[in-house]
Amino acid sequence: MKRVKRGRVTSFDGTQIAYTSTGEGLPLYFADGIGCDGYVWKYTRRMFGETCRLVHSHYRGHADSEMPRDTNNLSILDLVEDIRRVLDDDEVEKAIMVGHSMGCQVIFEFARQYPERTLGLVPMCGSYGYPLKTFHDNRLLDTVFPFLYPLFVLTPWAPEAIWHRIVPTKLAYFIATHGEINGHMIREEDFFPYLQFIGKIDLRMFAKMLDYAARHTAEDFLPQINVPTLIIAGERDTFTPGWLSDKMHQMIEGSELLTVPRGSHTAPIEMPQLVNLRLERWLLDHFADHYPVVKAKPQAKSA
Repeated sequence: MKRVKRGRVTSFDGTQIAYTSTGEGLPLYFADGIGCDGYVWKYTRRMFGETCRLVHSHYRGHADSEMPRDTNNLSILDLVEDIRRVLDDDEVEKAIMVGHSMGCQVIFEFARQYPERTLGLVPMCGSYGYPLKTFHDNRLLDTVFPFLYPLFVLTPWAPEAIWHRIVPTKLAYFIATHGEINGHMIREEDFFPYLQFIGKIDLRMFAKMLDYAARHTAEDFLPQINVPTLIIAGERDTFTPGWLSDKMHQMIEGSELLTVPRGSHTAPIEMPQLVNLRLERWLLDHFADHYPVVKAKPQAKSA
């Protein structure tokens, strides 16, 4: 029977962080994007659940993790410290850090702060820093966000009245699949849970965490990375344009790059077979001694 652990750990400021740890073997830690609850790892977890130890925690203020009493404790460094506590509690000495969207900034910063605990890095569809400056490949959101920030932080009930009614709806799904993500390759049952989750998010917390992420960068750290790194990008990602991944690839010596054809910001659930097979090949190339391959059962001979 596969090992399943659901734990809670007290972080540096008393905030309770919820996490799950399943399976045995090579440890993989999954870092979400902001406002996410792990939806993007659906097929990755299914692929590697029998051969790896999969660890995932909810960010502070997300899902089953507590909101910090001091809502200024929402920085990338705070999230990194939460992860370190989770790995300690789960008795994981070293892990491959897998990040999506803002989770890429988180895993890069984790590797900077705790290099001795980082086996490898897999940034997916994300940026190394200053994500608002490159959103949709222009500076519009970066320019507008400072004016929106007081609205979300000082009077969050105003935008929440609209946000909570519109985001978790079929209309929002229609707009997303006709603008931001590839509606031809994604399944509604894979993406709609994200809209339902983010549609209920605390907008004050969301704005503060986004503000911290917008002012964070790990660009200066990229040339110092000396662990195996697999970068996965979406060819049509509008949130974090593909050239960011190309730049990471150039700056991280020995890194490998997969650009998912026609993939958007949700490439891991748009073309999961491609992403997971490439990830498996990378694991075998760099961690074969720690990654047991599950052989397919022999098929019965036909009569």
